[in-house]
This record gives sequence, structure tokens and C-alpha cells, in this order.
Amino acid sequence: MLSPVTKIDLQRAQKNLLRAVASFEFSKGILVLLIGLSALLLVHKDAWVIAESLLALLHINTDRHSAQLFLDFADNLTDTRLWAAAELAFTYSLLRFAEAYGLWRQRTWAEWLAFVSGALFVPLEVRELMRGITLVRSVMFVANLGIVLYMFFLLRAGRRRRELRSLEPKTPEQGGK
Repeated sequence: MLSPVTKIDLQRAQKNLLRAVASFEFSKGILVLLIGLSALLLVHKDAWVIAESLLALLHINTDRHSAQLFLDFADNLTDTRLWAAAELAFTYSLLRFAEAYGLWRQRTWAEWLAFVSGALFVPLEVRELMRGITLVRSVMFVANLGIVLYMFFLLRAGRRRRELRSLEPKTPEQGGK
């Protein structure tokens, strides 16, 4: 049995860790929101010219293979695809903002949302790692896996607490006989 002081310290650490995860999810929401707004800014514009200007600004030679792929991608952009990308980005951002709010407020539904949404990305991240291990891919995989495992831990601990409370005898003040 844990002492009351240890319990308070564990609760404080859990709250701080949940808030760190909430901040991370909020940051992802902001990033994707900015991407969605950027997609809207490209509507009714010549994306190829903008892409070429961006490559020139970054001093990237347009003869490079990756630059050609980027220019081909920009050339194939249509207003419909840009609107679809913006809608997808805004929906994803809304999901991340809701998750961040719920985690910050220590809501069980947000823990479930974080667990399920994070678990859905694990196979995609494994596939990306199989294509080639990079620092960014590795960090994203480890961070996401850590969040999924932590949410699993919280959900199991919460379920155990509820089960233990349901086994306790009820006093007359709680509605027991």
C-alpha cells in the first residue's frame, strides 16, 4: 500500500505526463492546421511557379531528382485536391485539439482517443521504418509507441480502480443497505 504522500506524487507525475502528451498533440494539431491553411493559399494559384520559387529560395538545383519530383507534384495539384487536403488537415487538427483538451483535463474519453488514434498509426510508422531508418522516423515511432503504451497503462489502471471501488461494501450514506 502506498503512503498518501507517494500517492499524491504519483498523481502529480501522471497529471504532468498527461499534460506533456496533450501539449505534443496540440503542437501536431497546430502544424497540420498550418499545412491546411497553406493548401488553401495555393487555391487558384500556379503551384508549379510557387514550387520553383521555393526551390530557388532554398538554393536547391531543379535538376536534382528530388526537386523534379517536387515540381511534378506541384504541377499535378488541382484546386479540388487542395480543398480536399485542407479539409482533411482541418479535420485532423480538430481531432488533435479535442484530444489535447481532453488529456489536459484528464478525461477518460481522451485517453481512449489517444490510444486508438495512436495505435492506428503504429503499422504505418513501422512500414516507414522498413523503407529506411531515419532520425525523424525513429523519433516519431518511439514517441507514438510511448504514448500508446502510456494510454494503455492509464486505461487499465482506471479500469482496475473502478473494479475495486465496485467491490467495496457500500455504506448507508452511499446508498447501501
